[in-house]
This record gives sequence, C-alpha cells and structure tokens, in this order.
Amino acid sequence: MSSSPDPTAIQHVPSHHDAKQSLDKDVDAGTVLSALAEDNLPTTTRREIWAWYAYYVGSNGLSLFNFGPTAFQNLLSQAAPTDTGVLPFAGRERDVNSIVLLANGISFAIQAVLFLIIGAYADFGTGRRWILLIWSVVAYGVGFAWLAVHDASKWQIATGLYIVGLIAYQMTLTYWTAAFPSLARNTSQLKDATLQYQAGDITEDEMDRKDETERSRLSNMAFYIQSVGEVVILAILVGIMFAVKVDASPENNNWGLSVLIAFATACWLVLSIPWFFLEQKRPGMKIPEGMNILTVGLWQLYQALVKIWRLKQSLIYLGGYFLLGDSLNTTVTVIATLQNQVVSYDTLTLTYLLIVGIVSQAAGIGAFWLIQKRFNLDVKVMFSAVMASIIILDGWGLIGNWTDKFGFKNVWEIWLYQAFYGLFVCPWYSYSQIMISSVTPRGHEFLFFSVFNIIGKSSSFIGPLISSAIIDASAGHNNNSAPFYFLFALSLVSAIFIWVFLDLKQSAREQEDFLIAERARTRQLPSSSVSKPASTC
Repeated sequence: MSSSPDPTAIQHVPSHHDAKQSLDKDVDAGTVLSALAEDNLPTTTRREIWAWYAYYVGSNGLSLFNFGPTAFQNLLSQAAPTDTGVLPFAGRERDVNSIVLLANGISFAIQAVLFLIIGAYADFGTGRRWILLIWSVVAYGVGFAWLAVHDASKWQIATGLYIVGLIAYQMTLTYWTAAFPSLARNTSQLKDATLQYQAGDITEDEMDRKDETERSRLSNMAFYIQSVGEVVILAILVGIMFAVKVDASPENNNWGLSVLIAFATACWLVLSIPWFFLEQKRPGMKIPEGMNILTVGLWQLYQALVKIWRLKQSLIYLGGYFLLGDSLNTTVTVIATLQNQVVSYDTLTLTYLLIVGIVSQAAGIGAFWLIQKRFNLDVKVMFSAVMASIIILDGWGLIGNWTDKFGFKNVWEIWLYQAFYGLFVCPWYSYSQIMISSVTPRGHEFLFFSVFNIIGKSSSFIGPLISSAIIDASAGHNNNSAPFYFLFALSLVSAIFIWVFLDLKQSAREQEDFLIAERARTRQLPSSSVSKPASTC
C-alpha cells in the first residue's frame, strides 16, 4: 500500500483583503512571505499538475515501501535457524518480526533527525527542488541494488537497503509534497477567486470554501490518480512474476522480489523525469538578515514552539495527530509482518493482495471526496470516520491474542483487511493533511507545517520500538499480536481526545486573535527591529 503524502503538503491561501499589507513581513523576524506577497508568481499549468501527479504515480511505494520490506523480511526468515528463529541484531538475539520493527524504528529516527537538519530547504527559497532530485537518485540506487541481494546470507546488506530505502522514500515524498502549496495557491481558479474577494464580489466564507475545495481537490486527485496508476503497474508486475516463475522455488521467489523492486524503481525513474523539467520556480520564504540556510531551520522550529502555545486548538490537534499517527504507522507495520507470515511470502499472492488494496483505496478516497461534496460535510466529520476505522482495525488485531480463528491469522482475513484498509483507512492520508491546514494561521503555514512534519516523523519510530519491546517481552518472545494491546488503547484514546476537545470553529477564532495580536505588536516595533530580507535562495 502506498504511503501517504507528507503533512507539509497543504497550505492555506490568504483570504483576508488586507493579507498583502498585513502579512508582508513576519512579525517576529522580518521574514518576507514571498509566496503570499508576490503577485507575479507563475500560474500553475495543467502540464505541471499532471507532471506532479506522474511523479506520485512513480513513487507509489511498491519498490521501497511494499516489496522492499517483504524481501527484507523474507531473507530474515530464511536466515534465522529453524530451531530458534532468532538472529543476532543490535547487540542481542532477536525474533524476525522484532528485527523488522526495530529496523523500522531506526529508519524513522534517522528521518526525524534529517528533517530537523535540512527541513528548512522545504520552507525557504527553492532548495527543495535539488533535495528532491538528490533523494530521488538515492532511492533509485537502492531500488536497483536489490538485484544483487536475493540470498539469505546477505540479510545484513538487506537490512541496510531496507533502512536507507525507507529514508529515501520518505524524504522524496516530503519534498515532492513541498511543491504542493505553490501549485494550489497559483491555480487560475484561486487567483480568480482572490481577485473576486478583493473586489467584494464574494464573502470571506465563500473564499475560504473555494480555498478548501481547491486544496481538497488537488490532494484527493493526486491520491486517486496514483492509486489507478499503481494498479496498472501491478498488472505488469504479475506478468513479470509469471515470466520468472516465482512459484517454482524459494530461490525463484527471492529473485522475483528483487526483480519487482527494480522494475517498480524503473517506473518511478521514468515517471519522475517530467516533473524535474516542468516544475516552475516559486520561492518560499526568504531568509532573514543575519541567518543562513543552516541556522534558519532551527530558528523556525524555535519560533513554532513558542507561538503554538498561544493556539490551544492547534496544540490539541498536534497532540492527537502525534498519537493517532503513531498508532496507524505501527499498526500497518505489525499487520504487514503478520500478512507476510500468513501467505508465506508468496510473491504472486502478495501482489494480488496489493491490487485489491489499491483498487479499494482508489474507491475509498473517491467515495469520501464525493460524500463530502454531496452532503457538504465538515472536514472533522470525514476525519472522524477515518479515526473510527483505525480503532476497528486495531480491535480486529487485538482479538488475535485470545484465538487463532481471528486477528490477521488467516488468509481470508488478509484479503478482507486489504479491502477494509483501502476503503476506510487510506483517506487518512488526505484528510489528516486538510485538518492540519484548518488549525494553521494564515501566513504562518511554512512554520507550522514544519512542526507537524517533524512530529509526524517522530511518531513513526516510537510505536515500532515499543511494539518490538512488547513482542520481546511476550511469552515465548514471539507473540506478534501482543502489540495490539498497546495500539488499540492508543487509537481509542487519541480518537476520543480529538473528537471531544478539538473545535475547528474555536481554532479559527484563536487564529484571528493570534494574527491581530501579531499585527498590533508589529506596529509597535521600531523600524530597526524588522530586518530587511535577504535575497531568495
């Protein structure tokens, strides 16, 4: 199943009539918000949008997010002695699933550090264009390297490819989505709507609705088109599997997994090329005087940590997003390990399961979007439906602690899981981003989305580490259903917390008060305290 776009993706277009005058300068450090203040940014073209979509079709996750982990776990299971089922890893003997979860946690921990160090490139200047290219090349290299790793004796190398592959995949997704704010903000629809609002032809509520609709449209369409394209690629992969006869022997199956990873990587490479040529330059924030691209990221994080305490509703969602995201990320990883065991790492079966899951996710995101438009539902309502689905998923796994008849322990359950996950859980990847945009003050999008991005990545390694420890501490050190005790409780508490305490209308009022206070304080500052902007990177 493909991963989600990163939360930094969605930005809110300013709808206030005085946005240009009031938000020309960041009130604390003189950062010029060029994305808000400049009127000469190029209009998003249809070709550009489709090139952006095409990159996402290529970076569908099949190579490094789906088949890569399967190949890794497959080699681990073959390398582990049949009498003990454990391997030496990170200073002790560990169960295969424990190693997978620990490697996953290590990968996400490294990602969090990387985002702290170089995250500024996504928010300032145009450096993100080069970062996306560099990390794409790393991802391509890892994908093709799997052709040389298809024997159990190379499980240590497979571990390295798995960890680096996940890092490269998540980094490319983040900096691919970093282009989204400018794409949405500069579509002809929103530019026309902004002019209509400034002329008094539409109300602020109507402008906000158009803004939300455009953000939702591009986000949901990207996810939908990626799902459809991924099904086509999977259909080709089925033919490749028959050609290499993956069912003939374990060796053929091992080789088949490596070939699938390489082919999916080749598709990613080809489909990404148009975006590198068609993306138009739209600079982010300019670097304040006295800072550079290395120091501005830490400054940005500090500013966010200080400011967000004045936005209680933003903090509420930040906390809930952290906990629920942690639960979902870990749940998917735990179920994937159970799924691989149930189907005995059979490559053909895993591919058919992916096809079912991806067709379901296309139907799910399409259905959620149509229902929201048809009944004009609030974003929180749609998000709450997703939260309920996550709770059901963890409850399903929890039952596996008490019986072998249920809890992701049967082949029929795995098929049902793929359909359920696609239809009801996958919309999380779109609506969680829209929720972030709803609690972010206008004009401070880059700042606050950076915090959510770091929090999202941080939550992605805590759960796997805890789940790995739970498995190690369980009876026999191999109860792979034990993490669901923790995951079910975490999902339930997180969902209740968001539903009860998060009020988006109150958040809007807090954001208005926040901006008014910021503007008032700006007018009281001496002119020397507001730095002139440095040139755009």
